[in-house]
Amino acid sequence: MNHEFWDFIQQLVNDSHIVIDRPKGSTHPRYAGKNYPVDYGYLQDTISIDLGGVDIWIGSLGQHVVIGVLLTVDLFKKDTELKIIYDCSEDEIESIVNFINSDQMRGIVVKRGR
Repeated sequence: MNHEFWDFIQQLVNDSHIVIDRPKGSTHPRYAGKNYPVDYGYLQDTISIDLGGVDIWIGSLGQHVVIGVLLTVDLFKKDTELKIIYDCSEDEIESIVNFINSDQMRGIVVKRGR
C-alpha cells in the first residue's frame, strides 16, 4: 500500500504545472540573508493546508522523480505542511533541511523507498 501513496504524489506532480517562485539562491522574504539552496515553488491549481499551492523543492538530478516529502511544523504561522522533494540529491536534501530548521520551524524528511 505504501507504494500507492508515492504513485499518487508522483502523479500529482506529473499532472501539474510547476511554478518556481523562489529560484535557487534567492532570499527568503521573511528572513534576510537566508538563501534558497534549490529551486522552490508550488504546483499550480493545487491546494495545500495554507490554501496556497502544494509546495515543491526542485533539485538538480533531472530525473523527474519524487524523492520524498518534507513534513514541517511552523510555529510562526501555526501550521503543518507536506512539501514535495523532487529531483534532489542527498546533499540537496540536507541543505533543504538545514534551510528549514530555524527558531520557528522544524522539518523532517520521509524518503520514497525504492
